[in-house]
Amino acid sequence: MEFNRLSERFQEFAETECKGSSELYKELSLHIAKDRTVLELCMEAQQDQPTPNLLLGSVHYLLQKGVDHNLKYYYPSIVDEPKRDGQLFQVFKEFCLEHHQKIKDLLQHKLVQTNEVRRCAYLFPVFSYIYQQTGKPLSFIEIGTSAGLQLLFDQYAYSYGSADIYGKKDSSVHLQSEVREGKLPDHLLNQVPPVHERIGVDLHVSDLTNDEERLWLKALIWPEHTDRLRNFEDAAEELQKNPPVLREGDGVALLPDIAEGISTDTSLCIFHTHVANQLPEDVKKELLQQVEEIGEKREVFHIHNNMEDRQLHIDCISNGNYQKETVGETDGHGRWFDWKVEHYD
Repeated sequence: MEFNRLSERFQEFAETECKGSSELYKELSLHIAKDRTVLELCMEAQQDQPTPNLLLGSVHYLLQKGVDHNLKYYYPSIVDEPKRDGQLFQVFKEFCLEHHQKIKDLLQHKLVQTNEVRRCAYLFPVFSYIYQQTGKPLSFIEIGTSAGLQLLFDQYAYSYGSADIYGKKDSSVHLQSEVREGKLPDHLLNQVPPVHERIGVDLHVSDLTNDEERLWLKALIWPEHTDRLRNFEDAAEELQKNPPVLREGDGVALLPDIAEGISTDTSLCIFHTHVANQLPEDVKKELLQQVEEIGEKREVFHIHNNMEDRQLHIDCISNGNYQKETVGETDGHGRWFDWKVEHYD
């Protein structure tokens, strides 16, 4: 990847994703964007991975594993009263130089698999919307499932800026989000859709019973985000009680065979959140073609973002006919989302 493009990615990451969410990562990313030494290290990253997340996650991982360095004193996930001074980037760069080989190995072999549980806060009304249209139990295929936490959306409780609780109200996992634009109709939230089958596919399925893999997923959670860490830990415990079917492999290539085995008496939902940005254009086209071919045989719903834009979409394909809905923009960590579905204005 060219240095200019890599620099732009860190600048964009700081301004569009970190702003208002992580001052630590914003400051680091702005400096990294101008530092050739750290950018050269980033050139080791896999080309299909979001490099800023991968580098920052790798450093966070090493710190959480116990690598002793002054950098740890800037991380609220590691110390109770983190430093805030003008030396942050210099200390970060020193860490990268001292642990160059360890970071390089992580950049070359690890994947960004955040598996953000709070995205279920917008998936819950989407799946309810689909169920209320079809009246059939839902079956799911999630592409890029990581550990499968989003497949358990019906096992979580939800709040949307008020004291009202929806979903599985007594769940130990309570996800809180805001509707930024639009309004969620109450009747979408008052019933949890029945689930017939749930299957997740990933090139590397994250095993939360493996301490190293669990630590990597925790390291991908930004240091200030204590609520995200709590959600992850609670959902991981729920996963132990209700494990979904997880398959390792190429989700796009496996999609037709998996879909073939799912009952036509259910509404098939193929979904992926913040995954398509890691797919090459030819693979995106193949995915759309696979979904279209499935839609020639049965009704299928494709729920996705980052295919052609950042907004969340619901594509329904039935007998070759398309019906498309735009849900709206969603925060990458599920803190807020827009609800613009026309059927329920």
